[in-house]
Amino acid sequence: MPAQTDLPDLPVPATLLPSDGRFGCGPTKVRVEALEALAATGADLLGTSHRKPAVKAQVARLRAAIADLFDLPDGYEVLLTMGGATAFWDAATFGIIRQRSRHYVFGEFSGKFGAATAGVPFLDDPDLVDSPVGTVPAVTAAPDDVDVQALTHNETSTGAMMVPVRGDDHSLVLVDATSGAGGLPVDLTQVDAYYFSLQKGFASEGGLAVVIASPALLTRIEEVAASDRWIPPFLSLATAVANSRKEQTYNTPAIATVFLAAEQTEWMLAQGGLDAIVADQADKAGLVYGWAAERDWATPFVADEDDRSLVVATIDLDDAIDADVVNAVLRDNGILDTDSYRKLGRNQLRIGMFPAIPASDLQAYTACVDWIVDHL
Repeated sequence: MPAQTDLPDLPVPATLLPSDGRFGCGPTKVRVEALEALAATGADLLGTSHRKPAVKAQVARLRAAIADLFDLPDGYEVLLTMGGATAFWDAATFGIIRQRSRHYVFGEFSGKFGAATAGVPFLDDPDLVDSPVGTVPAVTAAPDDVDVQALTHNETSTGAMMVPVRGDDHSLVLVDATSGAGGLPVDLTQVDAYYFSLQKGFASEGGLAVVIASPALLTRIEEVAASDRWIPPFLSLATAVANSRKEQTYNTPAIATVFLAAEQTEWMLAQGGLDAIVADQADKAGLVYGWAAERDWATPFVADEDDRSLVVATIDLDDAIDADVVNAVLRDNGILDTDSYRKLGRNQLRIGMFPAIPASDLQAYTACVDWIVDHL
């Protein structure tokens, strides 16, 4: 990243600027209207007991809205777990995987769950299926000793998306949907755990995860909990199931996270539900990828159009244009967080296109990049 003193002085014309400059890929934009609704609760919510009706009502509100948005198949339940998706990986190593898991790795985040299982003394080494960054691996039947297939709906680091499907009939399918949930289509009958943190598509804060659990997953959780395997209480998914059914969490949640996620989910329902949101996401993605394709100095990083994410766009820039400088000038003008994922190491823009971000702001973003490139 260039030093601030090395940046060209390029104030972008106010007429080009988006109405909101937040385009990060997580944490990402929280709608101001949701923040105002939180503030309007005054002294009635924050700072009150999470075991009492006011907070339990917010947990129930979030669980019901998620169930409505995803139109849950019969027997599926919405669980809340503490610690976000990262903690859920550890919880799954204790409470879901019996012997061995298979992980499809095509970027930084899709590799993290497999890494979490690799050192667990009571599990076999994970089976890893690798695919080059910018591509998506095919889901296939796993070896007989594998009892969990671990997929990633959207690879946040690369902007590639996977279609969650069952590769066989003997493994549970666990899908990390942290950046994809709420913005990508999903057939939940193909999935046993569809889990996600709330600081991306659900325009909230971190520290909490939603798990949409199939009957088969609920049975597995019960079976493992009843075995002689030691499970840390904080990571007990059986405890998460029991508490979720009581509209609460194991210990004190960030109540603002629950409230903001419920606000966002209800807003998404008011826009027409998941199908309408996904259609809007496709339009926004077409806008950004189409813009890049029309420039001789920009190229969508993911080559296969079918694999290009509807929620995270990655755009490579020509070597003659330093993406770090472009992003630094954008930030100097209040347009934030479109840097390439640091470990990917590409000369690239990475643009959050989540449901809370309107197409008009994405159009303004591309106009600002055009203006900056023209003036560098």
